Amino acid sequence: MNSPAPHPVNFPATHEVFNQVPDLVPYQAAADPALLEGLRREGAAWAEDEVREIGALAGGVRAQDWGRLVNEYPPVLRTHDRYGHRIDEVEFHPHWHDLMTVAVEHGMHAAPWRDPRAGAHVARAAKFYVWGQAEAGHMCPISMTYAVIPALRHNPELAATYEPLLAAPHYDFGLREPSTKRGLIAGMSMTEKQGGSDVRANTTTATPQADGSYRIVGHKWFTSAPMSDLFLTLTQTGSGVSCFLLPRVLPDGSRNRIHIQRLKDKLGNKSNASSEIEYEGATGWLVGAEGRGVNTIIEMVNMTRLDCVIGSATGMRAATLRAVHHARHRKAFGALLVDQPLMRNVLADLIVESEAATTMMMRLAGATDRASTDPQEAALRRIALAVTKYWVCKRAPAHAAEALECLGGNGYAEESGMPRLYREAPLMSIWEGSGNVAALDALRAMVKQPETVDAFFAELRLAEGADPRLDDAVARVGKELADLENVEYRARRIVELMALVLQGAQLVRHGHPAVADAFCATRLGDDWGIALGTMPTGVDTAAILARI
Repeated sequence: MNSPAPHPVNFPATHEVFNQVPDLVPYQAAADPALLEGLRREGAAWAEDEVREIGALAGGVRAQDWGRLVNEYPPVLRTHDRYGHRIDEVEFHPHWHDLMTVAVEHGMHAAPWRDPRAGAHVARAAKFYVWGQAEAGHMCPISMTYAVIPALRHNPELAATYEPLLAAPHYDFGLREPSTKRGLIAGMSMTEKQGGSDVRANTTTATPQADGSYRIVGHKWFTSAPMSDLFLTLTQTGSGVSCFLLPRVLPDGSRNRIHIQRLKDKLGNKSNASSEIEYEGATGWLVGAEGRGVNTIIEMVNMTRLDCVIGSATGMRAATLRAVHHARHRKAFGALLVDQPLMRNVLADLIVESEAATTMMMRLAGATDRASTDPQEAALRRIALAVTKYWVCKRAPAHAAEALECLGGNGYAEESGMPRLYREAPLMSIWEGSGNVAALDALRAMVKQPETVDAFFAELRLAEGADPRLDDAVARVGKELADLENVEYRARRIVELMALVLQGAQLVRHGHPAVADAFCATRLGDDWGIALGTMPTGVDTAAILARI
């Protein structure tokens, strides 16, 4: 006998998807008014088409996926081959090489040295900022290559050999003798476990050899991108701290004795291999004079500090875009988040912080372009880089945390992309000298190069009278600098105020009026809380939100 047909059971729908935010990707990463306005203002309008091209790539599905995968599958160290031979190679996810290829082919690693036209550093900064929204980790070797070239020029013979290949628009991965490659990537190997930023405490030694090279013995605590072709390193010689160039592969084709001991397990920047290395009788060549190593790398430090500012501004922009996008599509308590007054306060504050960083970044890139021919710009760059590096990089982690919170629990999930931005944010404040180092360097510049103070105030005078809150803050800076008591103890406060008035001066001259007003009312005024999203009433949040 046949069983009766079962009665259909109507289960309630338990997984109906609604009130979820559509994917931001694809988006145009160069559709950024503060960036494009700065590009034109600082003399690189000629690069706008290329910046927009890179922006379409950076915000596209393919590049965003590359960025995700290289962080989910980080590099792996292979110290030996299957037969026991020492090889010291790092394997990367294939998309690492795709990211590097785009960056190199578009000159983010060295275009201003290959084609030093007016605005070259500004154009490069804009491209670096836009492409960095795809993935931050691979921008480290790109930045180091950019920064190494000015230092390498202290040895004209080495520069003649390697600079054309460092500046070439070709990414040619693999450990081979440098002169046989189409293009080179360079790195830096400076700090040691006992010293960190105190490179004068380095114990690595370099001993001269009969052929003009040096034999280098010692260790390095942080060496990022260890698969680079060349490294600048600091060691001790009989004359003091000195700078050397070490290739991974020597001119005779043999591997230099640079042994990778392990890769660092870092908070973020997972795609980028950072390592501890040993020089076990490695071969290097002197760059600059013996005992003048710190002076030799100063220009390199300035370049990488600029990239720290760019990297922080990049992260702020990426986080702000995601926060605003979420708020425009997510409803809570019967209304879109973006229409709710308190959320508008938070989002507008995020935008103000981001645009202040971007506008200042472009001003610094412009000063870098003009520094070689304009002493005033060179002096401004010297002080403004240290001041801005301290403040903008210090603001990035708080900004990332607030932007993440705008997404609620969704922002805490890896698939939102916000945790990666959050983990990346502290790095720029640590790289090239943490907050105290940057603040004290700003004081050092003012003492040793008093012309930097003149250039700083000359820049502020260009905005004099535009906003009384800015004028009052500039006066406070003058009082702070006139008070020499406990100046090192007060260094952070002094440098913070200097950075804020610099940003304010740029915004009142060049920024959107609503952004400039909000900045002056909060960062320079008295009507602002401790957290982002505490701006006073009267701020034009609608005009600010329209910037995204």
